[in-house]
Amino acid sequence: MFDYPLVWEWLALGTRWVHVITAIAWIGSSFYFIALDLGLRQREGIPEGAHGEEWQVHGGGFYHIQKYLVAPAAMPEHLTWFKWESYATWLSGFALLSLIYYGGADLYLIDTNVLDISAPIAILISLVSIFGGWFAYDLLCKSKFGDNNTRLMILLYILLVGLAWGFTQVFTGRAAFLHLGAITATIMSANVFITIIPNQKVVVADLIAGRKPDPKYGKIAKQRSTHNNYLTLPVIFLMLSNHYPLAFATEYNWIIASLVFLMGVTIRHYFNSKHARSGNPTWTWLATAVLFILIMWLSTIPKVLSGEPEEIALNPREERLVMAENFEEVRNTILGRCSMCHAEEPFWDGIHRAPKGVVLEEDHQIVARAREIYLQAGRSHAMPPGNVSFMEVEERRLISAWYEAAVSGKT
Repeated sequence: MFDYPLVWEWLALGTRWVHVITAIAWIGSSFYFIALDLGLRQREGIPEGAHGEEWQVHGGGFYHIQKYLVAPAAMPEHLTWFKWESYATWLSGFALLSLIYYGGADLYLIDTNVLDISAPIAILISLVSIFGGWFAYDLLCKSKFGDNNTRLMILLYILLVGLAWGFTQVFTGRAAFLHLGAITATIMSANVFITIIPNQKVVVADLIAGRKPDPKYGKIAKQRSTHNNYLTLPVIFLMLSNHYPLAFATEYNWIIASLVFLMGVTIRHYFNSKHARSGNPTWTWLATAVLFILIMWLSTIPKVLSGEPEEIALNPREERLVMAENFEEVRNTILGRCSMCHAEEPFWDGIHRAPKGVVLEEDHQIVARAREIYLQAGRSHAMPPGNVSFMEVEERRLISAWYEAAVSGKT
């Protein structure tokens, strides 16, 4: 029997695995080259045109690396390009976005308490914001305003704060954080695909043709590479935040997202300074700690919902789940085995907020999360964790039978 939810879950897991692997490769190479670039030193006797050199030791061997600011006098026989890591990370990330947030838009993308829109409209807003964000960023970088990199980065930060607020007015808190990270990651990957690699290819083509490369191409690529350097850590935080509702599901989530970008700057400044041997700015750790404590405090402020309808309208799929045979027994099982934690006010010791923001107290909340309940508590024993509420085998079978009958139309 073709089990759609199980196949979809495994497909999402496989895609996430690819995404994590490629992201590690991309971020690792990016951090390495930033550290290498900042650690370069000049000395007498280095080849003409060389900007600096670095000696490194790793794995029992020594490496002697030289950097040419424009290009060497002659093209080497073998040249390694670092680009596929970036492309594969973005492609796998977009595939994951499509699988989870577009495929499950009613659950993960749309919050009718925030904005009551249809799934196609929400997906359209998502796509326009992701690709529109890149074009707006690229135009700013190419404008006269972008000639001053400090001024440009301040403006970009202000725009990111505006996006953080805007997304929380359209999507779920989880999707808002994810989209802020997706726009930033798109900018980073497009910098590589549209600017950095093409500029380097122009330099290579000039060398092969015997022409002297224009240094402007290296300058432009350097600016985009610097931006990527400071954006990497916030992107990682935003992508991981979907596991922590205290970050995305609280009243001031957009301010939390904005402060995350500042923490990324302070942390990268410390490591950039260390790699460049230009000082030991330990104040950055204090600044980061203060920002993180501020984030923790902001997450404790209760979220005030306004305009919540008294009755939640169910979509056809949810109506089938409510009308399906054994729903009352399933609901009683969930209320008895799950709702001590998954409640607006959990009463399980040590649980102060519903895990991942999932509340399972009302019928509409249960059917909205039916697929997750089926996978986590029916087809697997992931929930309750450690089976602390002693869910019985028959209760798990009941949940599975209820969901499978409802989605197959056998009510």
